[in-house]
Amino acid sequence: MEPKTVVKEKFFIVIRGKSRKGFCRGCIGRVETETQHGELMGLLYCSGANAGSPKSGGIVRREDTYPLTRHQAQLLLFVSSTSKRLELLCNPQLFSAICELSPDDLVVVKHKKGHLPGMVKNLMQIGRKENKDDLHMLGFEVEFVDNDHNLSSKKPAPLPLFSAADIVQVIPSYSVPLGLHWRDGQCGGLKKAVTRINSMPSIGSRAHQVRENQEQSVIQSRSLTKPHAPLEVGSMVEVMSNSGITVYGVVRWLGVPAGKTNEWAGIELDYEVNGCSDGKYGIQRYFTCKGNRALFVPVTKCSPDSRFVYSSTGRETPKPTEAPPVPPFEDSEEDASPIPESQALSLLVGRMKGIQGHINSCYLDATLFSLFSSSVTLDNICKKPADTEQPITCTLRKVVNRLRRQGFVPAESVMNFRKQLGCDTFQTEEKDPEEFITVLFQKVLCLEPLLKLRSRRETSQGAYTLQIFLEKEQIGHVPTVQQLLEASCLSGDLKFEEMPSCLMVQMPRFGNKYKMFSHIIPSTELDITDLLHNAPRECFVCGHLAEYECLQCLPDRKLQPGRIKQYCTTCNTQVHSHLTRQGHSPRDLEVPADVASDTPVPRHMMQLFAVLCIQTSHYVSFVKYGPDPHSWLFFDSMADRCGDDQSGYNIPEIRACPELGDFLSQSEEELAQANPSQAPELVRRLLCDSYMFLYQNPAPPLSKPNHQEP
Repeated sequence: MEPKTVVKEKFFIVIRGKSRKGFCRGCIGRVETETQHGELMGLLYCSGANAGSPKSGGIVRREDTYPLTRHQAQLLLFVSSTSKRLELLCNPQLFSAICELSPDDLVVVKHKKGHLPGMVKNLMQIGRKENKDDLHMLGFEVEFVDNDHNLSSKKPAPLPLFSAADIVQVIPSYSVPLGLHWRDGQCGGLKKAVTRINSMPSIGSRAHQVRENQEQSVIQSRSLTKPHAPLEVGSMVEVMSNSGITVYGVVRWLGVPAGKTNEWAGIELDYEVNGCSDGKYGIQRYFTCKGNRALFVPVTKCSPDSRFVYSSTGRETPKPTEAPPVPPFEDSEEDASPIPESQALSLLVGRMKGIQGHINSCYLDATLFSLFSSSVTLDNICKKPADTEQPITCTLRKVVNRLRRQGFVPAESVMNFRKQLGCDTFQTEEKDPEEFITVLFQKVLCLEPLLKLRSRRETSQGAYTLQIFLEKEQIGHVPTVQQLLEASCLSGDLKFEEMPSCLMVQMPRFGNKYKMFSHIIPSTELDITDLLHNAPRECFVCGHLAEYECLQCLPDRKLQPGRIKQYCTTCNTQVHSHLTRQGHSPRDLEVPADVASDTPVPRHMMQLFAVLCIQTSHYVSFVKYGPDPHSWLFFDSMADRCGDDQSGYNIPEIRACPELGDFLSQSEEELAQANPSQAPELVRRLLCDSYMFLYQNPAPPLSKPNHQEP
């Protein structure tokens, strides 16, 4: 079928999917044609030395892309790291503010000296446009602020250029502290490949003007609908920037500062903010406070502190901090499917996303999010006939459906579930995930144990999670989950009676302080072939049918230490003829009688889909939301808090974590040599704080409900 020609200029970034015909995740392209089958054919823009110059075209599915304006594409092109481009897109509030930056806006940028405040001077075009298809990259020229709150440039010199990914905070010019005295900077010596745009793009200017008009309308609306008490010294106020950042403080000074014609307020903030002063404006001191806490703004930008209300006498009276409004939710009879990979980022990433924590609930929040957000393994637990469900099962189903449809579950919905768990301690006290998991599967879902474990010459026993037990000397200093599982099962003489649909492996640590290993390497795939009872296994040496296994060979440095060892009769004799192994005691395996010695042994693999982590009694989770190696999310049900312990509420947050995929794609040897202290923050947390790894069978038979005949 003939493609449809696209006339209007369209740009896009690839956000998911495997590399295909020139395009990969994080690449930026321009649409040339679009087929009726939902595929985009376009030009791919390079990065690096040839950035902005398109190379040969490629094909990508439309659903794997995110549309960009020309301005957005130019900003992202200057971000050399494709993972950082995607990370920036996952923070739409910040990226939108960056796209609308105007001259004199105050920003905080990442610098080798740390996060530094500065003022945007110009938007810079980088690169030469040698033909009509070339696209200039765009960066920001920023002038830093020194410790005395003046611009740091001492003489005309080229100002540093920063990409959109280098900006971590945006504050509009109206809320720049007056202690920061801006002056016109002069810049020279720029390379010919970099040209200055004298004014910011019209999209930014228009947006900034519209934003100010909207804010003025909001202020007028507030004054008409709810009169405020007169602003005076001592009033508690809040100031919100265009990027949505709200700061709180107390008015310490009111008046008209030098160089201004209208009334301004000097505010002492509740906490330090980079770029603020200690009460000075320019060379004039208006009040005194701790450093980085004095903010000067027009009084029209101040609103009464929303954490307080006014009584009829005009006095401020504290009130409990109210949570932001939650969209109404009406549960339908049809259960929501697990969140697909194509929708996960738009639905889940951001603040007030996921499950809202409340009163020591982080263990439960992290576990529920890990099990039910994207995994299909346990999906049918919510699909029992409604007339056979217990009330608590219905409550859980509503929580899961709300998470999958809205991307957010308020604390009160989860508290309703906690109240029905049968023990008051689930409402107030800290718990471990394994205790909650047992209650969840046994009492709430009425499922048989997920694991059937058999010890030598004994009947099988059921369990919902598997705790790793072993001596530290049995394994290396930096083990993988695969090595820990094999060593633990072999030393405990345990085998799986059957292939589990879901395997939750608890790491060897006790409480929130003692850890047997400083960090553990995740195994993205878990091979349990050699841990299945009465299943054929291949010889570690020659690959033929194994008849013996040896625990003492596990740590042998000459035989891949940490890997389980089983041998055929011939190799068992040869291996244990070595002087250092003559004292070993290999054990017979139960070999199926109908399997020939040279029959290929099928491998039984499980896939990692979530990791629970703990740090100082606080649980968080990492969740794999799709098949793409980079499709990882980080979830914290109590990432931040608004208000105090008595009247505030927790702010849950979900962050995209594609860097974890980059890290785990390395070879086992590279992973073993990795230094967690040099890894990205979230990667380090997973390596050092892992508590439980959750694996699923790609094609699992679900465990049977209790009280039903097989």
